[in-house]
Amino acid sequence: MNNIIDTSPVTQRVHESAWAHVTGKALYTDDLPELQGTLHAALGLSPYAHARILKTDLSKVKASTGVITVFTASDIPGDNQCGPIIKDDPILADGLLQYVGQPVFIVVADSHEHARKAARLAEYEVEMLPAQLHPRAAAADGQLVIPPMHLRRGDAQSRLAAAPHRIQGQWQVGGQEQFYLEGQIASAIPGEGNTMLVYCSTQHPSEMQHIVAHALHIGSHQVQVVCRRMGGGFGGKESQSALWAACAAIAASHLRRPVKLRADRDDDMQVTGKRHDFCYDYDAGFDADGRLLGLSVQMISRAGFSADLSGPVATRAVCHLDNAYFLSDVDVRALCAKTNTQSNTAFRGFGGPQGALLIEYLMDDIARHLGKDPYEVRRSNFYDPDPANERYLTHYGQPVADNVLQPLSEQLHQEANYAARREAILAFNRQSPVLKKGLALTPVKFGIAFNVTHLNQAGGLVHIYLDGTVLVNHGGTEMGQGIHTKILQVVARELGVSADKVRIAATDTSKIANTSATAASTGTDLNGKAVQDAAIQLRQRLSALASRLSGAPETAVHFSDNQVTAGDWTMPFAELIQKAYLQRIQLWSDGFYATPGIHWNAAAMQGSPFQYFAYGAALSEVIVDTLTGEWKLLATDLLYDAGQSINPAIDRGQVEGGFIQGMGWLTMEELVWNKEGKLSTHAPSTYKIPAVSDCPAHFNTRLFSNVNAADTIYRSKAVGEPPLLLAFSVFFAIRDAVAAIHSDFKGHVPLAAPATPEAILNAVQTMQSTLK
Repeated sequence: MNNIIDTSPVTQRVHESAWAHVTGKALYTDDLPELQGTLHAALGLSPYAHARILKTDLSKVKASTGVITVFTASDIPGDNQCGPIIKDDPILADGLLQYVGQPVFIVVADSHEHARKAARLAEYEVEMLPAQLHPRAAAADGQLVIPPMHLRRGDAQSRLAAAPHRIQGQWQVGGQEQFYLEGQIASAIPGEGNTMLVYCSTQHPSEMQHIVAHALHIGSHQVQVVCRRMGGGFGGKESQSALWAACAAIAASHLRRPVKLRADRDDDMQVTGKRHDFCYDYDAGFDADGRLLGLSVQMISRAGFSADLSGPVATRAVCHLDNAYFLSDVDVRALCAKTNTQSNTAFRGFGGPQGALLIEYLMDDIARHLGKDPYEVRRSNFYDPDPANERYLTHYGQPVADNVLQPLSEQLHQEANYAARREAILAFNRQSPVLKKGLALTPVKFGIAFNVTHLNQAGGLVHIYLDGTVLVNHGGTEMGQGIHTKILQVVARELGVSADKVRIAATDTSKIANTSATAASTGTDLNGKAVQDAAIQLRQRLSALASRLSGAPETAVHFSDNQVTAGDWTMPFAELIQKAYLQRIQLWSDGFYATPGIHWNAAAMQGSPFQYFAYGAALSEVIVDTLTGEWKLLATDLLYDAGQSINPAIDRGQVEGGFIQGMGWLTMEELVWNKEGKLSTHAPSTYKIPAVSDCPAHFNTRLFSNVNAADTIYRSKAVGEPPLLLAFSVFFAIRDAVAAIHSDFKGHVPLAAPATPEAILNAVQTMQSTLK
């Protein structure tokens, strides 16, 4: 396939594994050849939301066909913990059941089918305990996984009291299942000296290494975790892959045989955490132009039974409450409620979407309260690009540098013909009593970096072999987003070789140690800079050699097209490498990068936690059937600031994918627990994600012309998480259509999120009854 790939290192447009994907040769964890003697594991899951175990009868499990043995919490040689921050998340339940689906034991059998069938045969004698299933009720009872957070600037209460206009209320947005195509899976292979090799579908190999080492009571240097690629992650494989890695390793360690643990979709969805659903209490004061004067917000997230990453998620929600808008006087509280449900975790955006969604909801409400165009209200609240203006500073104290909100939004406004389409929709709605159209243009400002400062670091390792080919190791993980492709392009460009001369190795804790998760949209930013550092060191050594061979100064040496030149002197890159080896010049180098200029005071919730901001805007048009609640996305125009894009094709794909995933969250993906605390929507049959047919016929995606002011890799910007927020435009377009049931309507549109057909119909009926 290489002969059809553009191998220019800077302009390569094809994903480095595209040929393997389309030919079925891409190897995922489950595709790796199984060693002789490999056994298969499954997890026995709790049938109760909250109960104390009095007796567990595993006799039927052990007697089931093909079963080798069963392991419980007492069989774990080390720490029975997989919590990433707070150690409140047991690998296996030990006496206390805290949600339906919590793993209780590991059954190992001769096949996946036998293990899975046996895992369902356990019998329990329990003492039932009260189960808390709703975050708002849990918060009211003081049931929190961490202490509350509180950010204040100015005097919100005084500004609210003096404001000419004021809106107050409650709202909530649902959670979301990551629904990666490849489910959770780990394969553990014991080695000599009590070592363990773990192949795992994970965004965080180093954390898997630490959890496995602690569970087995061995050193991290005895555990090797490898991940070549994932079939999607979206945050669901950042911390929560630890459970699967640990259970496979525990069984393999005891049996001294390879053990594979692959979760079926039902089990995966029952066990693992989701995007946090949020409940909001808000009080907003504003003037006649729609400018916010004061804001008080309480956000309550469903943490689930343990803390997991709920603290950092809440922090990012607080920091992204502003989205694109200046908040002068603000009082924000964030509570992480403890419920007897799955422990919620990272999901693309990591709390940012939940924070930003509320302010967009308020902007929409303010506009409808005043009878103004929602886009005009949004624009009047934008941050000011002038550093001398107070509207330049976020509510947590970071300057909004390189602010392109105004020109980017205005470009989309003009190019997508917002004004003309608004008039056309008004005309359509006047003559259409049942079908109503809606339109919304929403902006995005999203901070890029990990909330926790020390996580913003990365390492890289670059080897040049004697034939001039290059092997690269870095700490980022490939989950389909194209990080390996961009890293390949960076190394190829720095060494002046074609892309086919460079290969990216599997992410491996024995090659790059102490890595951060591939998360927070920082994968290319961090690892790209690290491998660039390594490649530059190699190029400098080779430049010195080329200078000696050519007689030209080092500044005259250039690397491109697999050649090294200095004036009239030319030598193939591979030949120079051979000469360097003969002269004992080091042909490998490590690189390192730490993001500069970021800091955060968690107690005060003040600082500059982000290296830069990514911007974007979206314009969406929908049509709604007010008799059934059904709707269709007719058209979407997206404009996204990827800085100086390293790979525009991959970036556009990420923008479109993020948008569709966000649309799913806000319009169709609904998590439902029954009164016993069991997740009812735990399979594709009951949980609806977007399909190809949900993409609009008019789907125009463009990258905004910009160069990152921050010194990122080639002045590019992240594209992982921010595009998901572009989907706000769909939700508010639906809300716009619902508001159109009355031509002169002013006020609140009671639309729930996700805006399923049922929610839309409820909103329509509520408004119709109110307007009568």
